[in-house]
Amino acid sequence: MSDSERDTRLEQKSSRTILDSILDSALHEMHRERSGLFLSGLSAGLDIGFGPLLMAVVLTLSPGGFGDLPTELLLASVYSVGFIFVILGRSELFTEHTMLAVIPVLDGQASVRELGRLWGLVYVGNLVGGILFTLLAVLLTPGLGVVEPAAFEAIAHKLVSHDLRWLFVGGVFAGWLMGLLAWLVTAAQETTGRLLLVVIVTGTIGMLHLPHSIAGNVEVLFGLFVSPAITVTDYLQFLALATLGNAVGGGIFVAALKYGHVVRGAN
Repeated sequence: MSDSERDTRLEQKSSRTILDSILDSALHEMHRERSGLFLSGLSAGLDIGFGPLLMAVVLTLSPGGFGDLPTELLLASVYSVGFIFVILGRSELFTEHTMLAVIPVLDGQASVRELGRLWGLVYVGNLVGGILFTLLAVLLTPGLGVVEPAAFEAIAHKLVSHDLRWLFVGGVFAGWLMGLLAWLVTAAQETTGRLLLVVIVTGTIGMLHLPHSIAGNVEVLFGLFVSPAITVTDYLQFLALATLGNAVGGGIFVAALKYGHVVRGAN
């Protein structure tokens, strides 16, 4: 191994260091007051809505649509904007905590009850924030002339047109990617690196149109509010299965596996 390679490895955080950072951060959030957790979740639910809104703008202004490669790449890029606002702004996002908050429970430093408290407050805050953002967007953006109701409907239909099994399996993959993102962001040394990771991982979710329960909450609500083709049943089925899939993906495929390999001496 060359000296430069050895120096690079020394500069990188070890797996144990990453795990300890996650433990400290997750325990801090678990011990926050209820109002603080809820307001942080509310802020994240509001901020993440800018991604789906920009997607609607792209679909309105672009000559292409879903399936057109340049449009798909642009949609994936703008989809990540809301996640950049949330993750770099340090607001609380439920799908990050499907991994982060599980780690202290696996380590015996927190109870399942404490996990449920954090999940519940953050999740409800995310959903309420998403509902408020969607109402504002649907009411105000038509006057700007850059978004058509048909774009809102197309975005929602892209998520609810699949069968229920796909919603769950797709949700698992989305949760897996979000859990991995939370781990990688903790490992990253600089803000530029974190930004690039957020764009790559969430852009992948957007490119694959995977059901993310919080961003998707806004996407499907767009369609529910502007189109009779999207029903309340569509919304509730999406939300339930995407949430369950996200929790399984982040909790099992990232939290349990990452924790398991670190505590068994991977370093």
